[in-house]
Amino acid sequence: MSNYTVQPAAGVRGAISVPGDKSISHRSIMFGSLAKGTTIVRGFLRGEDTISTLKAFRAMGVNACDDGEVIRIQGAGLHGLKEPVDVLDCGNSGTSMRLLTGMLAGQDFFSVLSGDQYLRNRPMGRVIEPLAGMGATIFGRAGGTRAPLAIQGRTLKGISFSSPVASAQVKSALLLAGLYADGETRVTEPSLSRDHSERMLRYFGADIEPLSNGARIRGGRILEGREVHVPGDISSAAFFIVAALLVPDSELLITGVGMNPTRTGIIDILLRMGASIEQLNFSETSGEPVADLLVRSSSLHGIEIGGELVPRAIDEFPIICVAAACAEGKTVLRDARELRVKETDRIAAMAANLSKAGVSVVETEDGMEITGGDRLLGCTADSFGDHRIAMSMIMAGLVAKGETTVTDVGCISTSFPSFIELLERVCVR
Repeated sequence: MSNYTVQPAAGVRGAISVPGDKSISHRSIMFGSLAKGTTIVRGFLRGEDTISTLKAFRAMGVNACDDGEVIRIQGAGLHGLKEPVDVLDCGNSGTSMRLLTGMLAGQDFFSVLSGDQYLRNRPMGRVIEPLAGMGATIFGRAGGTRAPLAIQGRTLKGISFSSPVASAQVKSALLLAGLYADGETRVTEPSLSRDHSERMLRYFGADIEPLSNGARIRGGRILEGREVHVPGDISSAAFFIVAALLVPDSELLITGVGMNPTRTGIIDILLRMGASIEQLNFSETSGEPVADLLVRSSSLHGIEIGGELVPRAIDEFPIICVAAACAEGKTVLRDARELRVKETDRIAAMAANLSKAGVSVVETEDGMEITGGDRLLGCTADSFGDHRIAMSMIMAGLVAKGETTVTDVGCISTSFPSFIELLERVCVR
């Protein structure tokens, strides 16, 4: 499917569950492969990005069987991976490439990481530079800042690194390298990014301690296989949350959503905008909090968004922009420069698309100002090859006047293959 056309909806109603969390799915494969014994993963997201991670570990000799229900991994242990005979293809997945770079830096073999045209253009220096400080030998294009990356594994030493950006990928890459390093590796960041790596490493038995603004890990501790239940991805749920808030006469129950506090910025932002979102049936699974979300149509108002909220909602800003476009008044986003180096420049992409839909948008260096209140106009929107841009503009089409066509929507399969199916199930026409 290249393009998708959406008509305005009369309501968003019913009960759904969204696919497993992408970040946790990636890590379940990685840590299960590095553990001793068997790891069983339930609720794994079978999207293109996570499959790239699975294929990479299979290429390094890991026995990982997928029966469609669970993935059963026979862990190779920290030092049991085999040198891949070919380039490891990360597809479009920045998580795969950056975290694998950290892990591969400590192996006793040579490896090469590459990906699609979009991934090869994303910045890798932010990972490579601190890994070099640990003793890693990594070569790449553009002065060592772009993939493909050639990695000659070697013995690493622990470091203390203060990251200039709040990035779970940078932090996780260094923690993975820290599993192999002599001594302690300490990573701090301006504000705490998502902590799935810390939680899962602790669950698997790593010598790791959370810090108020990061984490520290000591190498050498053997990981033990575990059973991992992957909760629903709040980043995927976000599209349906916003749709149910914006489309009149809507009531939607989304079950089993991961509610990790480092990921719930989207909920806090929408509640501040006036959203009706109830959190029900709290529980915990595999070290991660989970809840059901009941969402009802709401009248939203503009707010200012910045500071510590930004890393807690970094993947959800494209759909937050849609909410802001339909809210009364002005929404100001700042401190979000990181959005410019995602799958695409998400600030520029959303500004361009919302402008096509008749919204007043002013780009800033680290965010944007969106003046909402008027009904969106149907338009032809560009996905820019970015799954979150594509899904956000499809949801915008549910409340626009006239039809909206989003181009190049095949990218949605990287994170949410069942998105269109779920959308058509809950939309009332």
